[in-house]
Amino acid sequence: MLSNNPNPLLLLPAPRSITYHGGRTSLADHQLIVIPGPAQLFAAQWLQKALAQHGLRWDIVTNSNVLPAASVGIFLALQSHASDITSDKNSYQDVSRRAASLPADQHYTLTIATAQIALSGSISEALWYGVCTLAQIIAQGGGTLPLLTIDDMPDFARRGVMLDISRDKVPTMDTLFMLIDKLASWKINEVQLYTEHTFAYQQHRVVWQDASPMTAQEIMELDRFCNERFIDLVPNQNSFGHMHHWLMHDEYRDLAEYPEGFDWPMFLTARPFSLAAADPRSLQLIGGLYEELLPNFSSRYFNIGCDETFDLGRGRSAELVEQIGKGQVYLDYVTHAAALAEQHGRTPMFWGDIIIDYPDLIPKLPKDMIALEWGYDAAHPFDRDGERFAASNIPFYVCPGTSSWLSLVGRTTNAIGNLQNAAENGKKYGARGYLITDWGDYGHWQPLSASYMGFAYGAALSWAHDANRELDIPAALSHFAFADSTGTMGRIAYQAGDVYRIVNDYPQFNGAVMVRALFTPLEKIWGDGGWLASEKGPTSFDHSKIRAAMDEMEKLMSELDTVQTADPAIVPEYRLAMRLWLHGCKRLLIADPDPSKRDSSITLPALATEIRGLLADYRERWLARNRPGGLNDSAKRMERLLAEYEA
Repeated sequence: MLSNNPNPLLLLPAPRSITYHGGRTSLADHQLIVIPGPAQLFAAQWLQKALAQHGLRWDIVTNSNVLPAASVGIFLALQSHASDITSDKNSYQDVSRRAASLPADQHYTLTIATAQIALSGSISEALWYGVCTLAQIIAQGGGTLPLLTIDDMPDFARRGVMLDISRDKVPTMDTLFMLIDKLASWKINEVQLYTEHTFAYQQHRVVWQDASPMTAQEIMELDRFCNERFIDLVPNQNSFGHMHHWLMHDEYRDLAEYPEGFDWPMFLTARPFSLAAADPRSLQLIGGLYEELLPNFSSRYFNIGCDETFDLGRGRSAELVEQIGKGQVYLDYVTHAAALAEQHGRTPMFWGDIIIDYPDLIPKLPKDMIALEWGYDAAHPFDRDGERFAASNIPFYVCPGTSSWLSLVGRTTNAIGNLQNAAENGKKYGARGYLITDWGDYGHWQPLSASYMGFAYGAALSWAHDANRELDIPAALSHFAFADSTGTMGRIAYQAGDVYRIVNDYPQFNGAVMVRALFTPLEKIWGDGGWLASEKGPTSFDHSKIRAAMDEMEKLMSELDTVQTADPAIVPEYRLAMRLWLHGCKRLLIADPDPSKRDSSITLPALATEIRGLLADYRERWLARNRPGGLNDSAKRMERLLAEYEA
């Protein structure tokens, strides 16, 4: 709620309630930031840096009772609260208690008055969120701030981001630190790094030796970095399906449900995919993984994965499935995996996509497990599925996505609808958390910056849906995500994410047609098309619409020349994404089965030359933010295009 101000502040997320009192106050130099104790030091330093950006040098002290009132510029106060969370002495290090906090525990009030700025909350985490808001106000107002009162608290206790680090792309530590700082400033309080094979297990070197994995030391360093910012770094290790990076090796192949290689339409090649539920050695393997992985995290939570078990019952567990049913086999396996996690004092999370198809089995889940209800279309049935979990008293998260993968530049309208749908129905059915997922399907070609819109808008909705539903997303992106002094990068990103709709306005699951065309042989793009097929009609494309989309994307790409972002990687990585997107459009045009309609200016040799340049640029852009492991695997998908053109 905004009131009594002709020029309201742009904040991310927008607080639940702001009352403007009229007038402004000027901050003097050499004032004091007063904190209750050392547990609030990092938050105070965050403010100190924000003030320093405007030439204001303020010291941090405790014990305001012996200080002259005139010297106190910002006063942080802890107020008693009925919740037993107050017994944690407000230390950010007590992750287990903090992770169980309720939205009300994270409530803060902020008052900017003529003489002093006062911030209060019942726990240190609440003060941190107030500091994040105040720092954004200082960044916009400099030394002169509006007089106001903010009364604020979140809709969801847990507001997270999950980053895929197993589909080839493992970020550098600097990239992770940068991203976590950004997410923390938007009041995100949970981060998961989705892992299949990219943790350096000491007994399983063959699995990760070419992947540049996260090491135990790096996890511990990242965990500490997150804790300072009141973010719970939750371990995430898939434990059932998506184990092909393990099962492809001879040492593990006999643990596969389908050792000879399971052929699924979404796979580029047949592969062993899931662990065999009927083989007790499968649980022995993951139990050993948990023993090595979990001690590196301070979180009391653990995502055991277990999604998309496509091949369950099609191989070695077929007889067991025939005896007791596929749903029961799945439930038994997941329950045993959860018990292994609980042996380490962790509350297990798991993806809810399989169990949701067996409504009668949902009540049989262990009551302390958390179901992660994911779906990435704007119309995903969060309403139906949330009701099912809630009716069975199973705690759950809603898990929308950024819509960045297989789109290169995002899918704006779908992302907005998906994120809103999750927030609305998560609130409706009492979801414990809201987890924004960012996947790297088929080589993780999209740049990190293409996911900023999903991260930012999802962070805003999960904090206060009603206050942020109508957020000016392009403006918020320019200011908070891209730090673009021209104020245009947010609009470019927002508009680029919807250009694909010129070609086909019908929904297409997890991708845009011109990007899917980059992974589809030319002879299969038109006609039945496989990947490009739609429930709403045959796979054929209007050339005039393709060209109109290309014109619009080229126009937006030309506008990048005027953008001035603080992060020098953003413009070149966006330009590369747009060029790859345009290359996909050319494939749509040249693949037309009617030779008379093809553009004679688009030739295979010309496409080969273009993809060579894109491949070289892709490798350079990759290494600007990510580790070298996985790059060759990702680039092979681009090299397939070159081989196709030169055949």
